[in-house]
Amino acid sequence: MAISVVLFMLLRLRPSLPAFASAIMSDEEHHFESKADAGASKTYPQQAGTIRKNGYIVIKGRPCKRLVVVEVSTSKTGKHGHAKCHFVAIDIFNGKKLEDIVPSSHNCDVPHVNRTDYQLIDISEDGFVSLLTENGNTKDDLKLPTDDNLLTQDYSCANLTPLAMQIKDGFAEGKDLVVSVMSAMGEEQICGLKDIGPK
Repeated sequence: MAISVVLFMLLRLRPSLPAFASAIMSDEEHHFESKADAGASKTYPQQAGTIRKNGYIVIKGRPCKRLVVVEVSTSKTGKHGHAKCHFVAIDIFNGKKLEDIVPSSHNCDVPHVNRTDYQLIDISEDGFVSLLTENGNTKDDLKLPTDDNLLTQDYSCANLTPLAMQIKDGFAEGKDLVVSVMSAMGEEQICGLKDIGPK
């Protein structure tokens, strides 16, 4: 704002400076920082009353899969009462049960959930897996799934999920394995396994 006042005063006193002043002002107008994600949205809106069993929904900021049929009850809280949808769902990454009650005419966030298959190349001692992508590159940023309720980080056997134990045992036996990775809202986790035969 102070620069604008100075430029205004300069233009009043010296009308021959408009080109200089506009160059300075246009230079300032084009400098901005954006920390927004340029990619697609992680969720999309859907009316609460249209979300069905085994559909996905975001509850308390977590991507969930609905397990219970929508319970609709009529609210009698004055003349603007709405039918309510009671959602009971399981977080798709940590398995925790979450609940929410939303007016059936309001929109809920629904996560974009993707499932991708990768060939397993290696498992490191610290539990990271090396996966082969479709274009021939490796993906090395995922760990074997563990039980979040246990506090140890021992990847030998103690806190691995049954799926992780199947992956580890199959790899140790020399089987050629394909793992399925589920991704939603910026999180990824191994969620399935296919044995495609011996190496």
